[in-house]
Order: sequence, then C-alpha cells, then structure tokens
Amino acid sequence: MDREQIKKQAKQIMDDFVRALNKVDAEDLEVGIDREDSVRVSKGRQPERSEFRKLFFRNAPHKTEEYIVAEKKKW
Repeated sequence: MDREQIKKQAKQIMDDFVRALNKVDAEDLEVGIDREDSVRVSKGRQPERSEFRKLFFRNAPHKTEEYIVAEKKKW
C-alpha cells in the first residue's frame, strides 16, 4: 500500500466511525466538576525530611543504605 491509499483508508474508517456515533441514541452528559475552590488545601501535616526519607527508601525496590539504585539508559 502506498501512503495515499493509507490516508484514504484511514479517512474512510474515521468517517464511518463518526456516522456510527451519530446513530447512537445517548444522553447528553455534562462532564466536569463545579466547585468553589480550584486548588486543594492540604488537610494534614507535611512529613519531616527524615520521615520522608524513610518512606521514600521503604518504597524503593533497589537500594543500598545511602542510595537508591536505578538503571541507567535501559530503553
């Protein structure tokens, strides 16, 4: 297939999809949330640095006593 055929086929698929969606009888749903505040206010205290470090190291899969061991450039 050449590039132009692929473009035509893709356009046909999209046009068929849009026509099929137009036939679907669905309710119009309003999406989103209306709220007074647009920013969430923290309700709890922030962990201290030493506490954060403990949590961070506890969640790390590979670590030494002082460092988190991570792979480099494995793509």
